[in-house]
Amino acid sequence: MRFAILTGGGDVPGLNPCIQTVVHRVCDAGHTIVGVRRGWGGLLHLNPDDPASVEANLLPLDRDVVRAIDRSGGTFLHTSRTNPARVKAKDTPSFLATQRRGDDPQDFTSHVLRVLESQGIQLLVTIGGDDTLSYSLRLHEEGIPVVAIPKTMDNDVYGTDYCIGFSTAVTRSVDALDNLRSTAGSHERIAVIELFGRYSGETALVTGYLASADRVVIPEVPFDDVILAELAASDKRRNPSGYAMIVISEGAKLAGGEMVVRGVADAYGHRKLGGIGEITGELIKKHTGLDVLTQTLSYIMRSGPPDTLDRMVARIYGEMASELALAGVSGEMVALRNGVYVHVPISVTGEGKRHVAVDKLYDPAAYRPRIRGVEGLPMFLD
Repeated sequence: MRFAILTGGGDVPGLNPCIQTVVHRVCDAGHTIVGVRRGWGGLLHLNPDDPASVEANLLPLDRDVVRAIDRSGGTFLHTSRTNPARVKAKDTPSFLATQRRGDDPQDFTSHVLRVLESQGIQLLVTIGGDDTLSYSLRLHEEGIPVVAIPKTMDNDVYGTDYCIGFSTAVTRSVDALDNLRSTAGSHERIAVIELFGRYSGETALVTGYLASADRVVIPEVPFDDVILAELAASDKRRNPSGYAMIVISEGAKLAGGEMVVRGVADAYGHRKLGGIGEITGELIKKHTGLDVLTQTLSYIMRSGPPDTLDRMVARIYGEMASELALAGVSGEMVALRNGVYVHVPISVTGEGKRHVAVDKLYDPAAYRPRIRGVEGLPMFLD
């Protein structure tokens, strides 16, 4: 059989060990595997009638090719946020331009199916978050065998307690908060640190809890800037070193406000987030007259090699996905549930949204973690 593997959406640490594991298993079983460059973008831009296009978008993989990739972060196959079911005119490959009908986003899934057939690809292993997995489900429904692996530093894919990249993102963020204390303390400032987290505040909550931040603001609970400013000023006064630390998710909202977004929507309807940390810092300074330090960690959270937990989960997810693929299973996603490795239908990812359990894990009046009743919850609390 000929397999293919791809990574879609944002990069996270752990993708390369996962890819390496799948390649080892498939090759050891006597099959061949190719890597699709730039996620779904590789299949969209591959022209089956052009050998140079095939070479540019598909990379034959074996043990030698992936020998050392597990030592680095990101994805050596590259990635994109392409959605073949909604391709804008400006993103349409030139060889498909004649197939367009108007300027509205167009579904080129028929082209993707043609590519897979022409290249003899019999099963896809896809690694991604909600968006990548939603198109994985589409291909499964079109009759293409697909096995999926969840990844996202927000850890918000529904149907699994853990996604590749989450542990490393928290580790990076905790380290950054520990380091920023020296600057915040030296200048006796209130520090506002913005982390990734569009709809789920789990990354901010766990980071703030582990790093002993004074306050944590999450998307699940809109916040009052006056109250937050008063709390931060009080935290600063009580600290012998004269500073305070606030962690805030990029998707956090002021009471009565909306998420801070910019730019145009991507192929999945998402606009870029970022800026609520700066806005919050300015409001705290306005309300208190105190000096404020703001820092957006952004891509630093997902840069560099994975920590040991992400290496382990990535490899085991790769082993499980390979076993499913080699057994001819399709439409399933590997997952962790209640500390146990399982697999579930990819369709489960669309059945709900993962959010912080505010009643058990958060004090919305004090804007800080309040960990209660955790018996029976997964290791990373959801």
